[in-house]
Amino acid sequence: MAQLQPVRGTQDLLPDMLRRHRMVSETARNVGSLYGFEEIATPIFEFTEVFSRPIGESTDIVSKEMYTFPDRSGEELTLRPENTAGVVRAVISNGLTQSLPIKFSYSGPMFRHERPQKGRYRQFHQIGVELIGVPQPQADIEVIALGAQILSDLGILDRTVLELNTLGDTASRVAYREALVAYFTPHRASLSEDSQRRLDTNPLRILDSKDEGDKALSVNAPAFGDYLNEDSRWFFDHVTSGLDAIGVAYKLSPRLVRGLDYYCHTAFEFVTTDLGSQGTVMGGGRYDGLMNLMGGPDLPGVGWAAGIERLALLIAEPPLSTRPIALIPVGAEAEKKALVITQQLRRAGLTIELGYSGNLTRRIKRADKIRARIAVILGDNELAKGVAGVRDLDSGEQVEVPLAALQDHLAPFR
Repeated sequence: MAQLQPVRGTQDLLPDMLRRHRMVSETARNVGSLYGFEEIATPIFEFTEVFSRPIGESTDIVSKEMYTFPDRSGEELTLRPENTAGVVRAVISNGLTQSLPIKFSYSGPMFRHERPQKGRYRQFHQIGVELIGVPQPQADIEVIALGAQILSDLGILDRTVLELNTLGDTASRVAYREALVAYFTPHRASLSEDSQRRLDTNPLRILDSKDEGDKALSVNAPAFGDYLNEDSRWFFDHVTSGLDAIGVAYKLSPRLVRGLDYYCHTAFEFVTTDLGSQGTVMGGGRYDGLMNLMGGPDLPGVGWAAGIERLALLIAEPPLSTRPIALIPVGAEAEKKALVITQQLRRAGLTIELGYSGNLTRRIKRADKIRARIAVILGDNELAKGVAGVRDLDSGEQVEVPLAALQDHLAPFR
């Protein structure tokens, strides 16, 4: 029988990598709380319409990448490919639209059937934030600043570049869409198959194509800036001046797009060159039409999402939160006594690893392997004297400590 392996595009998060994931998500949670964002957790699967309606049937996500299936009741469900739509659905479902602004953060797994690459999996994890109900550009500035601070606290902000663009308001987008269609239509035959489809459904997405031929054609495409009306220019000017005021550096990127119709005004990505072609580690923008599209009131929103796997590859190895204390009993009576002592010390908040088998030498080697700070040795001689041998595994120094005083002696290593 063949050895079982994880499904392609998934991975087992072993302790070292899981520590990295936890550092990313806990850093995001802590920084988010400083900005007034509260955590939310939505279901991992939703009715398919939650994603297909806002994302769009013609997009690659819906047409090629979503994990969609009927349940036993015949309902069509989808594993979430992203979480903005789920958070907006939760706001509508729970009647939260009367309490504005709404500031939510999240962390959890997402699912897309993509070709696995470095830092990209079919089951992947994201952190993200959504700020709903604020039409002013201050909201855009705040969520970008929050993202920058998370990257800074993780020690990787200086390895990224914030790329920034404006998609304008609806009127600007309509004018620009017409200009793109007029430009690309004579070149339709030279476009990739995907971009030929996008020309009819969502021409802005052509600018985001990875196909080399599409990229070459896009170089001379009309610039969005030429089609921005005064309101759109005013909004973007306030975003950039706000970022300047708080010291968040950025690079204007006129080809950066968010192709879905509900996106408007600010679009941004934090990009690194340290992960090869998969350079975007955090991306987002303003989505003022999404709430209304999903059946709720016409409320503005802005947010971002970041891939935990990609961030985890960039951060320094997190230190162990606490180096354990190894309790090493030798002999049958010591084994019995060690069980009691172990539970007493754990209840006192000490991290205890109990040595299960082997002679003293073998158990000391295991204590070194798990990077234990202290070894507490309990044998027949120690039991007869009512003491334990306490060895500092860094210095090698060993002292005898009365069992009654053991908890207090070990307290500094909590």
